[in-house]
Amino acid sequence: MAEEPQIISAIRILFEVIWTHLRLIFEILKALFRFVVPPTPKEVNEDIILITGAGHGMGREVALRFAKLGATVVCIDINAKGNEDTLKMIKQAKGKGFTYECDVTDREAVMQLAQKVEREVGEVTILINNAGIMPCKPVLRHSEKEIRTLMDINVNGNLWMIQAFLPAMLERNSGHIVAMSSMAGKMGLRNLVPYCGSKYAVRGIMEALALELHEDPRDTNGIKFTTVCPYIVNTGLCHNPRIRFAGLMKTVEPGEAADQIVDAVRREYHEITIPSDLYYTNKIFNLFPPAGGRILTDFIGTGLDPHD
Repeated sequence: MAEEPQIISAIRILFEVIWTHLRLIFEILKALFRFVVPPTPKEVNEDIILITGAGHGMGREVALRFAKLGATVVCIDINAKGNEDTLKMIKQAKGKGFTYECDVTDREAVMQLAQKVEREVGEVTILINNAGIMPCKPVLRHSEKEIRTLMDINVNGNLWMIQAFLPAMLERNSGHIVAMSSMAGKMGLRNLVPYCGSKYAVRGIMEALALELHEDPRDTNGIKFTTVCPYIVNTGLCHNPRIRFAGLMKTVEPGEAADQIVDAVRREYHEITIPSDLYYTNKIFNLFPPAGGRILTDFIGTGLDPHD
């Protein structure tokens, strides 16, 4: 086969560059429009929503809110009592719910869970990977067991759940995967070195997964992704928050965070921070050189002191 003339290749690349610019401009305009006119929240009354870490904190609050919207909520937690308490609250509010005890770090148990949920409840349409732990101390005071456990729950737990529930979503080209990252997954914080690493990993997993499906030869446009990056939420994980300007950087209550998470899922946002203004603050923060970022961090004076 004859090689394509150089002039033809140059013209082809030129048109490709023009087409790429037009697509970029369109996406920028669309984003600006959506900033002014947010998407209409989708109904979830026919969805089966599985939430890990549903036995307390934000997981419980999110479960209750989706149940009130008519969704069937599947509550997953290793803490059977807390999980059952969440289910009781759902039932008291006339909602539909199921509970399953599962250790998300056990891949085989997660695979069995997926089969059981599909058999007993139905195919999960929205997966919310919420389970996580947050030990808070200087990195040299972490034991090997603490770090391995943190990574198993915060990182591997996400991967096992995705491997268990994504195949069915791919088959029907429909589904929504939600991951709980953190502002600690967008910027480093003292006393949270392993935790920051795990939450950066969660964001990386979600970004890479979205790109992998985008490049999949199958039609995967029906599968959505949302990454949630909360600031300090008053769930009991943050024992010693240090906030210099409390009026500007206040601790967020679980109910308030849950409202924003549910709204983001229903509007199919790609990524949110809680509070929302931190999304833009963080982007501005990242424009500074590392030394400048540390100067701003010293001035803001926000972080977490060790738990023990």
